[in-house]
Amino acid sequence: MAKVKEAMHGPRTVATNRKARHEYFIEKTYEAGIVLTGTEIKSVRAGRVSLQEGFVLIKNGEAWLINVHIAQYEQGNRFNHEERRDRKLLLKRREIQELYGAATRRGYTIVPLRMYINERGLAKVEIGLARGKQLHDKRETIAKRESERNLRRVLKGEW
Repeated sequence: MAKVKEAMHGPRTVATNRKARHEYFIEKTYEAGIVLTGTEIKSVRAGRVSLQEGFVLIKNGEAWLINVHIAQYEQGNRFNHEERRDRKLLLKRREIQELYGAATRRGYTIVPLRMYINERGLAKVEIGLARGKQLHDKRETIAKRESERNLRRVLKGEW
């Protein structure tokens, strides 16, 4: 029954990594499937996920999601999952090669941006090829956001 409800409403975001967009310039994004155990998918559907310190590594031609916290399932038993284990990402070989080539260049990393449940009820991760921001870039982004907010406020007539 739960799958039917999700299918009608489209993708449902479970977790976002807002810090990633603040600390990195996101150059390109990819959608990846994720290999999960039974109790992990139940925790993901409950929204008990943190992407904050997560990143993606490419080893042996496979993409791995590292350091992402998925809380243990409360109704799980002794077979419950480890919270911060490495999880395999499902990407096409061409995408993995592209990511590996870019990530080996200086200053690039691969970060998870959001995790969501798609229309078919499957967990997906949106990952981004990112270049680190300097301190002045972060300040510039904040100043731009503030000026846009003030402009919207003036146009609305709330000033």
